[in-house]
Parts: sequence; C-alpha cells; structure tokens
Amino acid sequence: MIKLFSLKQQKKDEESAGGTKGSSKKASAAQLRIQKDINELNLPKTCEIDFSDHDDLLNFKLVICPDEGFYKAGKFVFSFKVGQGYPHDPPKVKCETMVYHPNIDLEGNVCLNILREDWKPVLTINSIIYGLQYLFLEPNPEDPLNKEAAEVLQNNRRLFEQNVQRSMRGGYIGSTYFERCLK
Repeated sequence: MIKLFSLKQQKKDEESAGGTKGSSKKASAAQLRIQKDINELNLPKTCEIDFSDHDDLLNFKLVICPDEGFYKAGKFVFSFKVGQGYPHDPPKVKCETMVYHPNIDLEGNVCLNILREDWKPVLTINSIIYGLQYLFLEPNPEDPLNKEAAEVLQNNRRLFEQNVQRSMRGGYIGSTYFERCLK
C-alpha cells in the first residue's frame, strides 16, 4: 500500500529544505500547458519557431515561408505572447512583417477566427500555426482587416497577385511602402 501522507510530508520537507525534487517556484497553468503544446508541436515544413529566451516559453516567434500560392517564397515573422490566462484565453499574435494581405492589417493585427470569438481551450499553438499558414494559402476577403486588399482580391485576382509580388519584393502599393520579405 502506498503511504500518501508520508509521501506528501516528505515532499513538503524537501521543499522547505530547498531539496532538489521540489522547485521553489511553481509553474503556472499557462506555463504547464504551453510546455505540453510545444512538446507536441508538429510543425509544417514551411514553419519554424524561435525562442530567443529558452527560459521564457510564453514569448516566441514563428516564421512562415509559404511554398505555394500568392505568398510563395515570402518570409513572414509572427510574435506570440501567451498570457497567464492561457489556455482559456488565446495568445496574442502579431505579424511583424508588413504584408499586403486581406486578413492582416498594416499594424500586424491578424484576423483569424480562432484568435478571437472561436477560441476554445482545447485548441493548441499547433492549431494557430496551421491557421496562420492557411491564411497565406487561402486569403479570406470575406472577413478582412485590410479592406483595400480584400476588395482587389475579390474584383481583380491578377492585380492582387501583382500587388503581393510587388510588396514582397519591396515597393509601394499606393502610398504604402513594404519592406522586402522574400527569403
């Protein structure tokens, strides 16, 4: 028979004595869940994750390099900030690369339903990564943040493709300058 009370007492004694088994700083629910999400990541070949501080799993960057579609050969960087409310609250995701895209505005805000009203605690970082990758394969002009880009996509696909290419090479679309973002 396992002696639960003696095990609990032993653990308390180790923690109070600064033992090696118990950590003086407990991991938050968000930290535990993000650790699990990261351990279970199944990144597509077009994506890379960068943890600038390996001790801080709640802040990291995602690089997406689409290999097909309008944004093929581009390199787009997203920052993830996972709050203490995770997984009950979605992470904050911003696109750091200025991009001509109907679902990403010029300030880097991303229009992805699972980052807003459709977020559920069962969703993971992996779900968000696949959602972001899908935005580059199939931009959605029906739910735009950049209304001008959405309108061009709906009315003139060829012009939209030319604008995307011009913006990724580095250039102006109207009065807005886009930095080069080809890999």
